Amino acid sequence: MIRTATPGDIPVIHALVRELAEYEKAPHEARATPAQLHDALFGEHPAAYAHIATDDTTGEPVGFALWFLNFSTWRGVHGIYLEDLYVRPDARGAGHGKALLTELARICVARGYERLEWSVLNWNTPSIAFYESLGAHPQNEWTVYRLTDESLRTLGDPT
Repeated sequence: MIRTATPGDIPVIHALVRELAEYEKAPHEARATPAQLHDALFGEHPAAYAHIATDDTTGEPVGFALWFLNFSTWRGVHGIYLEDLYVRPDARGAGHGKALLTELARICVARGYERLEWSVLNWNTPSIAFYESLGAHPQNEWTVYRLTDESLRTLGDPT
């Protein structure tokens, strides 16, 4: 079952983010606090949205999708950028990941959004195979760039 996250889900979303960071071999990079997640998802000006996948039998959360809107100047409409998709290892293979992506695709279609995009680590071959089985295509002609930490501060405040 997939449902929209509520403020009461913040502890589990935070835990799932931490588990995802461990899986991606970067736990030191996951610094978001529960308060930050709450503000981003449920504050005065929400910047992101989340859906929770629950076990069909127990109702316990087993995964999540956290996403936000992007905009295509070429298409002239919004799309969804999927920041995180994670299903706990013991719940994988039961359709939770597909159900989360299906819900996001449904939102795109219902709202007239023309893109659902995300990034995946090159070494994560199980996820790549899963995404391609759904019809997703890699955007090989693009390279992601990122400014963080000291580089971002230097560019943003060169004084």
